[in-house]
This record gives sequence, C-alpha cells and structure tokens, in this order.
Amino acid sequence: MQHSNHLLMIKPVRFDFNAETAVNNSFQTNVQDTLAQEKAAAEFTQFISVLRSHGIDVTVVEDTPDPHTPDSIFPNNWISFHTNGTVCLYPMYAKNRRLERKPTVLKAIEEKFIIQKTIDFTYYEQDDIFLEGTGSMVLDRENKIAYACLSPRTHEKVLSDFCTQLGYSPVVFWALDAEGQPIYHTNVMMCVADKYVVICLDSIRNEIERSSVTASITATKKAIIEISLDQMNHFAGNMLQVHNKDNEPFLVMSSQAYQSLHADQIDMIQQFNPIIHSDITTIETNGGGSARCMMAEVFLTVK
Repeated sequence: MQHSNHLLMIKPVRFDFNAETAVNNSFQTNVQDTLAQEKAAAEFTQFISVLRSHGIDVTVVEDTPDPHTPDSIFPNNWISFHTNGTVCLYPMYAKNRRLERKPTVLKAIEEKFIIQKTIDFTYYEQDDIFLEGTGSMVLDRENKIAYACLSPRTHEKVLSDFCTQLGYSPVVFWALDAEGQPIYHTNVMMCVADKYVVICLDSIRNEIERSSVTASITATKKAIIEISLDQMNHFAGNMLQVHNKDNEPFLVMSSQAYQSLHADQIDMIQQFNPIIHSDITTIETNGGGSARCMMAEVFLTVK
C-alpha cells in the first residue's frame, strides 16, 4: 500500500534553528526567536490533534533534552519502516542530527509494532556520503520506485544500496531552486500519492531528466499535479498521503502550503481525497521542513 494509517512523530523539547543544516537548506530562516520551542511545541500539539481527529493513528515520542537535537521533530530523515518488517537507519549530513537516533524512539516502535530486521546505512557517514531517508527519497511504494534529486544530502551510491536491498528502482535527477542551487531534499519538490503526484517540474532544469521523471510517473498511471517554484517555497511539495482507521485517504500539508495552492489545484487533489492542514509556521521557518518531514510512516505490523 502506498499510504499508512500509522505515523511516528517526535515531540520537540529544545527545537531551534540548526546552523549545521542551514548551510544547504535554503528553506531555513534564522529569525532568532527566543520563543521558538514554545511556539513549535504548540504547533506540534495542534497538528497531532488535527490528525487524530480524522482517525489517524499517531505514535508520539517526546524528545530528550540531552543530547540537544534541534531538528528531532523531523524523524523521517533518519528512519523508515517497511511492510516486510524492515526498519532502515540512514546516514545524516549534519553531525548533530545523527544524535536523533535515540533508543527511546526505537523502543517505542518495538513496543507497538513487529520488527523483522534492521538495515543500517549509517556507516556511510564515515565516507561523508548521505541519504536522508524519505527526505532524500520520495517512494512510490506500490511500484517500488525511489525518486531522488541529488544534493549534498543525497548520494547516488547510498541510494543504489537502498534500492538493491529493498527492491526499488531509482529515478535520479537534479532539482534546482530559483537561484540555481540544488534542492536539499526531494520531498520538498514532490509528493507521490496512490493515484497522483504533486511535483514542481520547473525545478528539474534538464529536459532529459524532466522527461524521464514525467515518463516514470505516467507509466504508473498517476495524474500529475504541477506546482510552481514559488509554491514549492511555501512547502506545497512537502505533503504526505495517509489514511485513517476506516481506510479513508487524506493528503496532509501545512496551512502555508494549502494557502499557496490555486483553486484548481485544490480541486484536483480533492477529486482524489480530502486535504488536512495545520499551521506550523514556526517549525517551517526555523527548521526548513514542513508537514511531511514531521511524519515518519510506519508500515510495520501492529503487535
């Protein structure tokens, strides 16, 4: 199945602007907000409430104050969960983000779900090459395709290893922002759902690569919903399709992303499923990530 009813989310305790990630994340803004943690915690709590009110199961793990992990609210970058019972751990670009791999998180998952095996890719950090989970890759889980735009955080060698071990086919390309810089994570420029793909095709400047991505999507019979570079900058690509306990699908995004969409784009999405959105402005501004980054899908079997 492409989407899950179970999500892992990490409640922040020391959320803040992370200078180590800002070097190649143009979506981050250091507003020097002394109340960033308090605001982020409130946004997080409201977001959880919105998800649960729609019948979506969320496993919430509260972060620990030490070691300080300012980006712990984005767990999908260091861990992923798969239908065959596999858990994958990923190599992270920023050294302080590697500290997010805390035993408390893994314990919470082990208590609720069945884990068959763990594949640990973190040794690639020794070679300074990285693959930041479902930030670096946007997975078409049903068709076993891993879409990935290359960047300092997404290396083709690690991607190839993931694809070999998990049985995926890679679709690799370069995606650039308006200034011509590589987009740090694929999941800010595209979202793969069961019957459609939201994507900023304008960010793929190379015509051959753009055609390759489009052809791959078309071959899976998914509709293409295009967004602009400006909409991408408002996190309109950072979305995730989930379903609730009654198997009803939704597309989850931030309120900023929702407000950037045009009426026809909203109509296209809602032909497939309703939209859920919540205001996470503080998290987006300081963290440079949005709703999708906050949700790690759990495809493991419940105990």
